[in-house]
Amino acid sequence: MSAVAGATLRPDTPRTAQARPPLLEVRNLKMHFTVAGGIFSLNKAARIKAVDDVSFTIARGEALGLVGESGCGKTTTGRCILRLEKPTSGEIIFEGQNLCNLDRDALNEKRERMQVIFQDPFSSLNPRMKVGSIIGEPMKVHGIYPKRKERDQRVAELLSVCGLNPKFMDRYPHEMSGGQRQRVGIARALSLNPHFIICDEAVSALDVSIQAQVINLLEDLREQFNLSYLFIAHDLSVVRHLCHRVAVMYLGRLVELADSDELFTNPLHPYTRALLEAVPIPDPDIEKLRARNVMKGEIPSPINPPGGCVFHPRCPLAVDSCRQEVPQLRQLKPGHWVACPRV
Repeated sequence: MSAVAGATLRPDTPRTAQARPPLLEVRNLKMHFTVAGGIFSLNKAARIKAVDDVSFTIARGEALGLVGESGCGKTTTGRCILRLEKPTSGEIIFEGQNLCNLDRDALNEKRERMQVIFQDPFSSLNPRMKVGSIIGEPMKVHGIYPKRKERDQRVAELLSVCGLNPKFMDRYPHEMSGGQRQRVGIARALSLNPHFIICDEAVSALDVSIQAQVINLLEDLREQFNLSYLFIAHDLSVVRHLCHRVAVMYLGRLVELADSDELFTNPLHPYTRALLEAVPIPDPDIEKLRARNVMKGEIPSPINPPGGCVFHPRCPLAVDSCRQEVPQLRQLKPGHWVACPRV
């Protein structure tokens, strides 16, 4: 059964919003890590290209899905946008300012409008703090609602908005279910009235029956507060219902970017096709009869990636030139970008 069987349908892409200046613009983002050899290793330090020349935009009120296999650089991209990691190079333009050039005070001011919802709703909450303190702490740190009574009122409002009883303020995280804890995490993200939220696998740790409720909540909050999302996920069915556009990553690079409906009905990159073909069909009779094109091989090591197109060792369309030339994203249709010269 699909994880989003009870979710509302994704709204139409806000094409009018795309004509306005984007809320977030990521330009040629690179995040390379240096990995030293072991004590008994003769190997020299190696460079891991976790994110390698990634560019995209997000409009106000838009949800952009970022998908790909584990280790492809999705979470690192989100951490760079939040400036939890200092990018090796590139620009991150948020509300007209390059976050890479801001000092600490200016960056903290921007962070009020950029928040994150983590994957694990238990480890991301302090087990020694009550829910009221967890949600109220960001407001206290940033000097919003300095009086305790005002903060408590705001916390009660946020709990109600996220579908929880305000009495949960006096509970500890271990006294709540996984879905309730994730709603607390969402309320905490809303506490500073952000414009942009990164959802890092925000529903993957929840039961299937709870995922649809949280997805509907995120969609309602986006419409109510005109929020923008970067939704990092593995579950393509979740992305299709929640996101207006989808970006596909493989080994640190974007390989395809398109409107959600366009990408799911007309995938062009061989990797995107393989991801969609791996999604099971609920009907067992259809699932048993459909043809499968299983990707060959394993994901190459990011310490020693292949030359040229990083996907060529597993690509059924690869030719000799794919081993030499790094393909760039090119627009084949309006709004549909693909990094493959063979399609």
